[in-house]
Amino acid sequence: VPGLPRLESAIFTGAYPFARIEFLDRALPVHLELEAFNPLAPGDVEASGLPVAILRYKIRNSSPAPARVGVAYSLQNMVGQAGRQAMFREDLGVSGLLMSNPMMPSSDPLRGTMTLAVLGAPSGSVSYLKGWKRAQWWDGALTFWDDFSDDGALTSDAPAVFPVSSLAVTQTVAAGGEASVTFALTWHFPNRTPERSGWAAAKGQEKTVVGNEYCRRFSDAWEVATHVAKELPSLETRSRKFAEAVESSTLPGPVLDAALSNLSTLRTNTAFRTDDGEFHGFEGCNDHAGCCHGSCTHVWNYEQATAFVFPSLSRSFRESEFLRNTESSGLMGFRSYLPDGLQIWDRAAADGQMGCVMKLYRDWQLSGDTEWLRRLWPNAKKALEFAWVAGGWDADRDGVAEGVQHNTYDVEFYGPNPLCGIFYLGALRAGEEMARAAGDHDSAAEYRKLFENGSKWIDANLFNGEYYIQKVEGRAADAVAPGLLVGMGAANPEKPDYQMGQACLIDQLLGQTMAHVAELGYLTDTEHVRKTLRSIYRYNFLPDLSAHEAVQRTYALNGEAGVTVASYPKGERPEIPFPYFAEVWTGLEYQFAAHLAYEGMLEEALAVTEAVRLRHDGEKRNPWNEPECGHHYARAMSSWALVLALNGFEYSAPQRSLSLKPRMPGARFRSFWTLPGGWGTFEHSRAASNLRVEIHAVEGKLLLSRLVLEPGGAKLQARLGTEEISAKLGREPAGSAIDFGRAIAVTPESGLVVTLADTAQA
Repeated sequence: VPGLPRLESAIFTGAYPFARIEFLDRALPVHLELEAFNPLAPGDVEASGLPVAILRYKIRNSSPAPARVGVAYSLQNMVGQAGRQAMFREDLGVSGLLMSNPMMPSSDPLRGTMTLAVLGAPSGSVSYLKGWKRAQWWDGALTFWDDFSDDGALTSDAPAVFPVSSLAVTQTVAAGGEASVTFALTWHFPNRTPERSGWAAAKGQEKTVVGNEYCRRFSDAWEVATHVAKELPSLETRSRKFAEAVESSTLPGPVLDAALSNLSTLRTNTAFRTDDGEFHGFEGCNDHAGCCHGSCTHVWNYEQATAFVFPSLSRSFRESEFLRNTESSGLMGFRSYLPDGLQIWDRAAADGQMGCVMKLYRDWQLSGDTEWLRRLWPNAKKALEFAWVAGGWDADRDGVAEGVQHNTYDVEFYGPNPLCGIFYLGALRAGEEMARAAGDHDSAAEYRKLFENGSKWIDANLFNGEYYIQKVEGRAADAVAPGLLVGMGAANPEKPDYQMGQACLIDQLLGQTMAHVAELGYLTDTEHVRKTLRSIYRYNFLPDLSAHEAVQRTYALNGEAGVTVASYPKGERPEIPFPYFAEVWTGLEYQFAAHLAYEGMLEEALAVTEAVRLRHDGEKRNPWNEPECGHHYARAMSSWALVLALNGFEYSAPQRSLSLKPRMPGARFRSFWTLPGGWGTFEHSRAASNLRVEIHAVEGKLLLSRLVLEPGGAKLQARLGTEEISAKLGREPAGSAIDFGRAIAVTPESGLVVTLADTAQA
């Protein structure tokens, strides 16, 4: 119905998970707004994984007379083709239409139900069309519009022929009064199969039903609607608390926009839970199926949102990677099949596999679950040491990845390079710490030795004075370990093309970014790291892409700003470089910006972040859909690292230790934190040597034995809730270390306030 009258204009304000639209029209006698959202509560995957969209229309009547107002919503029944039907039901404050298709076989992947419902509507206000009553030409739309526009209501007993249902709420809004209409769209499709969704299957399992986790909790879409109606006050309150905590932060607007907007990806078809509760992710979405299946290790390497906002899902990834997709040799398939665990993908990605080792360490540090770590450690050890196999990434066991390394650019890099090599160093450091925790001290010592040797070698041999480069080293195909050649790269491995060579690569320090997130320290020379970041900003960040040459995919163009995947500032570009080198990917830009922030280069970090958000401003592009290979691309959730870098909120659950040193300038900083145990807010205030820190939990709790702050005054005072508690103040190079002598719990009832005051003023 594109030809029906429209309202003049609208203002969209997006702060995920809430979308707010203010409709503007001089002729409309009432003021209309829409607020749409999905319930979202950090850490609660059940509440946040409900198959529902809430759309609340708010009506304000500013006139001196009552107004009769009707709001109608129409929705096509998408359950199959022939046989689609809808039934009107009312139950527990829910009025609506349950859509189904009883003619479909029970095993059909598209069989399911949908509900178009209104919640809490006034008695007698609801009318409906089970279906539009004509199916030829545009008759259905015409008869619907004639019916609704006549009096703002629908003829509920009209015949239903065309599979589009409509639901209307008609009510009188008093002069100067307000009213609202809350629609709920729910769905229930239990028959997910690998074949239908676009996921590769274990042999013979293409049509096996792996299901959707939410279908275990509900029998159909109507039960979802009644559950949501009952729980909506709580779900909405929790969602608003999180939104308010984020929006009240003093973090820069582009950073908040980037982090929240990409959090939406976890609620698209890019990510899902099978009926066994396990979490899986495509790289992105095509229009009718997932794009690039398999929870791809090298793509999901970049994102940080899952581990911090829904940590149980991140741990599910780790269990899949190490327990079900790592061979006895240590080869980890960089994609997975469904059903998970029946067959292992027989190709490994160097950056993906080493990144998984680092992410295991990160997730252990966040959760503090050492028994969980010990369960995964044997295969994690194999995965790390797989680098040493004959013909492998580090076959001579010297801490340098010289071998053939498949990576996120869908080719193999031949010879030492910073992307895979620094990730390998990070995996060795993470392996050292995990081995020690698992009681494997000999391995810890071995990893340390290799790390130190490899770190020195990379600085001495790959750093060209401005950034790190690749030393291309071809080799015979029969000298490459099985599983390392994927078949998308060099035709001649002895003289390989598709290499980075002398490129200045945007994500050459990705392993170091992950090391900062996981608090593993520097992997190469500190000053080299900072010089490299300055070089990437100098050579790859283009404030105006008008003259940029790219024959590849175009995600940024014309006068827009962006950071290219690679540049060749010294003019030594291979005739055929690695694919994508001239493209602009938001997932890499956010990672780069976060690393700039970690190193204190705030102006540059914000310039890069703002460039991305201006490209996805809601007019030129969708602010909640950053594509790469498919819509809603997972890599772009690297934007959450911006929050981590600027917050300076770094927690180790095994040690119950928190370092809180915001990297934002100013006397007062306010932000939020999310961890496996809960989430909340904090405030950091400084006046000369006087420092005051408040930490509050909104849900769950934060266990602390130790708190490290910036240097402050020598007079310490600590209060938990209303109780003053004892603590010892120590000085260390990193700042002021506060030891509580026991584990204290920051809860919604008991916030923590710590002050360090100048003794002269105390």
